[in-house]
Amino acid sequence: MGEHHIYDMIIVGGGPAGYTAALYGARAGLDTLVLEKLSAGGQMALTQEIDNYPGFEDGVDGFTLAENMQRQAERFGAKTEYAQVLRMNLTGAPKELETSEGTFYARTVVLATGANPRELGLDQEAALVGKGVAYCAACDGMRYRDKTVVVVGGGNSAAEDALLLSRVARKVILVHRRDTLRATKVYHQPLMEAENVEFRWNSTVEELLHEDKVTGVRLRDVNTGAETTVPCDGVFISVGRKPATELVQGQLELDRGGYVVADETTATNLPGVFAVGDVRTKLLRQVVTAVADGAVAVHMAEEYLAATN
Repeated sequence: MGEHHIYDMIIVGGGPAGYTAALYGARAGLDTLVLEKLSAGGQMALTQEIDNYPGFEDGVDGFTLAENMQRQAERFGAKTEYAQVLRMNLTGAPKELETSEGTFYARTVVLATGANPRELGLDQEAALVGKGVAYCAACDGMRYRDKTVVVVGGGNSAAEDALLLSRVARKVILVHRRDTLRATKVYHQPLMEAENVEFRWNSTVEELLHEDKVTGVRLRDVNTGAETTVPCDGVFISVGRKPATELVQGQLELDRGGYVVADETTATNLPGVFAVGDVRTKLLRQVVTAVADGAVAVHMAEEYLAATN
């Protein structure tokens, strides 16, 4: 891959949105490259069981689904380069992407860098992911049917997760550092009326209690400093997400949350640059909406290429 080779499309990120764009791009005859820093799948690859992706009646683990998506895209000619993107110049023609494995050029760029859950920063938090610590109730909630779970947070995502979990878990304990939810009012009454939802106001999680798996949490009252131990089978951390947009700040328009401003067309403020999946502004961030974005982005890229060639 010489530095003077110009791809029709470079996709930054090998999650479900990225590899769907690669599949559609390669099948459309576009010279397509995926730049992925680790392995296929992104956050999806960390999900042990996905039950809400159509076509898998018994569910599928995220790692397997990610590998299948990569192989499918590469079967039609898409290429993958494992590289860390260091800098991007998206305003030029061609667009220039400097990586740990060299510099790559493209006529169009699809940004599929995703968004990462915000962590609490607790000891052993990362090691307990999949062993009682989770960040997505829609992804992992069914594993806690008839069990006790803690949801940490007070915004819309925490309220949504608590409501979803209240339908499957035996008990849901919502822990929030303030004395009222920050979530929009539409969530308040359903949560208050749910018989199996308990609130721990003015509280923070100080420690994850565990053996091989999570067995409970240690809470601290932010007003009194008093500490209590709460037994549970799982902890869902819902304190927001961090879109991976550091490399495009100052080039692409971002919203107040740091997400790339792009509507259902996936088009950004820069011609020939598209944003797909969790990194863009959208109502629902799920695998199924990510793959839809990937398909749309290729359609828009084809129109752009036809108009500029």
